Amino acid sequence: MCDLRRSARCGGIAACVFFAAVLAWAGPAGAAATSDLDPTARTDPVARGAYIFRAAGCLACHTDVKNKGAPLAGGRALVTPFGTFYTPNITPDPVFGIGGWSDVDFLRALRRGIAPDGRHYYPAFPYTSYTGMRERDILDLKAYLFAQAPVARANRPHELKFPFRFRVLLGPWKALFFEAGARVADPGRDAVWNRGAYLVNHLGHCGECHTPRNILGAMDRTRAFAGNPAGPDGKKVPNITPHPRDGIGRWRESDIAYFLKTGFLPDGDFVGGAMTEVIEESTGHLSDTDRLAIARYLLSLPPLPGP
Repeated sequence: MCDLRRSARCGGIAACVFFAAVLAWAGPAGAAATSDLDPTARTDPVARGAYIFRAAGCLACHTDVKNKGAPLAGGRALVTPFGTFYTPNITPDPVFGIGGWSDVDFLRALRRGIAPDGRHYYPAFPYTSYTGMRERDILDLKAYLFAQAPVARANRPHELKFPFRFRVLLGPWKALFFEAGARVADPGRDAVWNRGAYLVNHLGHCGECHTPRNILGAMDRTRAFAGNPAGPDGKKVPNITPHPRDGIGRWRESDIAYFLKTGFLPDGDFVGGAMTEVIEESTGHLSDTDRLAIARYLLSLPPLPGP
């Protein structure tokens, strides 16, 4: 995938950062796949939530592995052009985590980017992608998180540059760049393609890293998945459109699916850097059917040249 050895993290690594916010709403979510394609179609919401948790890549982002932090207790630093963000505690601790959140609070955070106290979350928390998630998937994710061990670790304040530290600016930002709403399946496409679209655009939120952003941090959707020259931690993120020179146009569906499972590139090399973590913590845990659905969707995108 256009120098994936130096790629920044897709989905969960960069985009899972909770940033603080102000608005509120939660509407119904549309299904994106049939039950036979959906490995979360089980009776236990915690078991379903465990799969959603992996698909969303939450573990790596919300765990400060570098400093031996407890799982999901937050504190991982994300350096951006706007300053440094620190991921929050999403364990069910009632004081420092999300243990006091209701279902409505959780839905509102993922659907609208709103904290329980009414503040806006910054858009690097990928509610801009999570807004399309099915309601059941969101609540199953909450059930899984609430089944984990609570950790009493306070969140570290973000260190943002002027004027981005002023949260009041997030209201106008949302008015300009954010549209909330559930994903609706494309009736002109089959169930596999629709499942892939749901995983890439919403659960996996791959565009949050692989799409370039404007000077205000909004994704340039006319260049969706064409690569980001200034990704998280200042690293370049590759083009994953089917462009034959700059993207993955020479890859087969099976190449992509196998890469997402193992990290092996079509040329026989092994991916390095942050993408290794994505595979180990997220895509490597998906079903073969879901990885194939992702591959099919990516190869159907417009082939855009790299940045």
